[in-house]
Amino acid sequence: MIAPPDRMPLPREFFDRPVLEVAPDLLGRLVVRTTLDGPIVLRITEAEAYDGGNDPASHAYRGPTARNGVMFGPPGHVYVYFTYGMWHCMNLVCGPEGTARGVLLRAGEIVEGAELARKRRLSARNDKELAKGPARLATALGVDRSLDGTDACTTGETPLRMLAGTPVPSHQVSSGPRTGVSGEGAVHPWRFWITNDPTVSPYRAHTPRRRPS
Repeated sequence: MIAPPDRMPLPREFFDRPVLEVAPDLLGRLVVRTTLDGPIVLRITEAEAYDGGNDPASHAYRGPTARNGVMFGPPGHVYVYFTYGMWHCMNLVCGPEGTARGVLLRAGEIVEGAELARKRRLSARNDKELAKGPARLATALGVDRSLDGTDACTTGETPLRMLAGTPVPSHQVSSGPRTGVSGEGAVHPWRFWITNDPTVSPYRAHTPRRRPS
C-alpha cells in the first residue's frame, strides 16, 4: 500500500541544504516517535536555525566534541543534548557532512498519540502545551540522549523518523530573534514559527545567569 503524500518519509536531500532553508521548511512536517506503548506523531510549528562554525550560539562553533559529534555527521540525523541538568532538546542535522549545522525543534502539535504524551507531560494544562517549548517537546516524545545520532531519514525500523507532512506556505511563516541567545547572534531572525499557532512557545530574550552569592 502506498502511503499518502503527508506520510511519505523526508529524504536525506531535504536536510542537505543551507540551514536557513531547512528551518522554515520544517514547519508543518511530522516527527514520528515509535515507543513500546505506540506511536506519537508531532507536527512541527516552531524551529530555530544554528549555523555551525559561523554561529557563536551553536554548540558546534568551537569544533567537534564528544557531546556534539553527531552535528558533524551526515544530514538527517538527530542531535540530542542535555541542558540545565534537567532537560533534553532535539535537533536535526542539516547541510553537508562536516559543517555541523542544525535546527532546534522548539514547539509542535501532537496530532496522534496525545494520550501517551500526556503521561509524560503531567503539568500541561491542555494539549496545546504538551510540546510548547523545546524541553517540553522532547519530554512529550520521550526523546533523550539514547536517541542521539538516530537516522531520521531511514525507512527501516527506527524509534524516530521524519515524514513530509504538509508544508506551511511562506505567507503563514513568521521569523524573529532566537530565544535566549546572547551576543552577536542575538539579533539574527533565525527562529521560524507558524503565525498565530497556539502551540508556539513565547519569545524570551537572553537573561544572564547569576552565580549564587
